[in-house]
Amino acid sequence: MDFKGLLGITPDKLILSIQQSIYMVLIALFIGTIIGIPLGILLVLTREDGLLKNRFVFNILNNVINIIRSIPFVILLISIIPVTRALIGTTIGSNAAIVPLVFYISPYLARLIESSLLEVDKGIIEAAEAMGANTFQVIWYFLIPEALGSLVLALTTGTIGLIGASAMAGYIGGGGVGDLALTYGYQRMNTPLMVVTVIILVVFVQLIQTLGNYFSRKIRNHI
Repeated sequence: MDFKGLLGITPDKLILSIQQSIYMVLIALFIGTIIGIPLGILLVLTREDGLLKNRFVFNILNNVINIIRSIPFVILLISIIPVTRALIGTTIGSNAAIVPLVFYISPYLARLIESSLLEVDKGIIEAAEAMGANTFQVIWYFLIPEALGSLVLALTTGTIGLIGASAMAGYIGGGGVGDLALTYGYQRMNTPLMVVTVIILVVFVQLIQTLGNYFSRKIRNHI
């Protein structure tokens, strides 16, 4: 039995789906990181004991992030369809799926980055201030370098969450491995294909986690 006879799809279709998943995850992670890192830093700076204590800004950010994170991704995926259409011009395809993925990952990363930065010993920040460092210098030269190993693990966790979310993009025809599993696996009762898609996602997660652990360990050993 050949490949198509076994899985019901051509090898090209499987490769295309993998490429679409990688594309969605990488682009959404890139944009989400650009948004999430400043939000995470701002949460740390404006909290009660932060360098730029501001209860109003902190509460706004904190509540907005909590509200978005409390929405299940499938509901978020559907509820922001008008936004997706306004930004991309369509709600179908990998580019359209990136919009809800960015909405999902940005607050998620912000919270993970906030947790990583809060792990830094306050004595280091106090020492930096005592040396005359301004807020930017404290963040750039002390806070981020000290938390770098933890930040790598936070991005690793966020990437794995994003892989899971991208698999659900199949509900809106977003393409990728999830779409393949839903359209050609679940709806056609194609068990071998379902098994293969699960294996692919497991391999993705294992690979990302292994790389994240490796780089985090390397960074911690050099601090």
